[in-house]
Amino acid sequence: MITHRFLLSLALLGTIAHAETVKDREGAVRKDRAAMQNDSRWIYNDVARGFAEAGRTGKPLLVVLRCVPCLACMGIDAGVLSEEALAPLLEQFVCVRVINANALDLALFQFDYDLSFSTLFFQSDGTVLGRYGSWTHQKDAFDKTTAGYQSALEGALALHRDYPANKAQLAGKQGGPIPFKTPTEIPGLAGKYKAELDWEGKVVQSCVHCHQIGDAFRASFRDQGKPIPSNLVYPMPPPETIGLTLAAERVAHVESVAPSSVAAAGGVEPGDDLLSLAGQPLVSVADVAWALHTAPESGSLDAVVQRGGAPKKLSIALPDGWRAKADISRRVGTWPMRGMAAGGMVLEDLGDEARAPRSLGPERMALFVKSVGQFGKHAAAKNAGFQKEDVIVELDGLSARMTEGEVLGRLLQTRRPGDPVKATVLRGAERVELTLPMQ
Repeated sequence: MITHRFLLSLALLGTIAHAETVKDREGAVRKDRAAMQNDSRWIYNDVARGFAEAGRTGKPLLVVLRCVPCLACMGIDAGVLSEEALAPLLEQFVCVRVINANALDLALFQFDYDLSFSTLFFQSDGTVLGRYGSWTHQKDAFDKTTAGYQSALEGALALHRDYPANKAQLAGKQGGPIPFKTPTEIPGLAGKYKAELDWEGKVVQSCVHCHQIGDAFRASFRDQGKPIPSNLVYPMPPPETIGLTLAAERVAHVESVAPSSVAAAGGVEPGDDLLSLAGQPLVSVADVAWALHTAPESGSLDAVVQRGGAPKKLSIALPDGWRAKADISRRVGTWPMRGMAAGGMVLEDLGDEARAPRSLGPERMALFVKSVGQFGKHAAAKNAGFQKEDVIVELDGLSARMTEGEVLGRLLQTRRPGDPVKATVLRGAERVELTLPMQ
């Protein structure tokens, strides 16, 4: 028998794919609302009602945050709505679907703002039990696998059953102090958006997208002439930042450990299951990213792994600058930072094979200019003389090998808008001296 949820998932898949093709973002949002606002399982776009229902029923609260017009994560979004194996687990939660960030309580909703599908698990008193968000699904719009999501649901329910005895263990999962209550109070968004969507007008233009929260935070520091904090330049670092590759379908199973990495030095081994990090029990890979997000700029990070059927305590030493090893090239939030610090250029560290014909050694800077922006702030590099396929070999007095992310972080933390930054580029056989303006 074809279920209502299966038909709904097909409708959503068609709606979102069509919206991406014809740019009908408005239609996608309105169709999502028509399909979901009367669904018996999901409370639509009303977090306050969800918390009230969680308090009344004693169930934990599950809040899905979904950017409907975005093609990314389309598959898992439909999978969560239709997968029959998830139904018995979802029935144990109060489920809320939120499609815009306008009125989010930022004290509660601190997560990876660059993802187009995320989930937070709460107690009715607002205590965060865990987070879910998948870059695997973000990169593959049609990936519908929900095994990792199922594990996260099971983990959150286990923490709920142990609450409040485990409240002290959950302390690190809670959001930190924040100067704004909602996104519409952040400079750059304030005055442009209201708490409610404009369903009577142009609903998409009235929507604050999750990535705009991170963008607005970074812009607020920049506009004040302040360095952008490292954890905003490199938010929610993936486990690979410290040398861990984790299985996508399990809570935190270590598939591999990079040789000579921070994790390897800390004693983590392939086959380990991470039980806790920084004292925090884990329900997903996103929980690992949160523990790293809130970790110190240097110092010790406690871990407990399951190895050989027994728990084992480890201590991972985070060196200065560890966070800058995060790959931020695929993040939507990196685009505005490229405008601020790179004049709109997209840069890529040349591999060793590409360096040889240019007589560039493996230890020196060789940032290939993949593209140069054409408009507004993103045209600053072009206007300063930079060209596509240039290779930057010196920048701001630096000549050691660096990734794009490392360069962006350094400039955003040491240079201010208006500062000129000297650069040397290779253009074929020619060596060209240029000045990159900071914005």
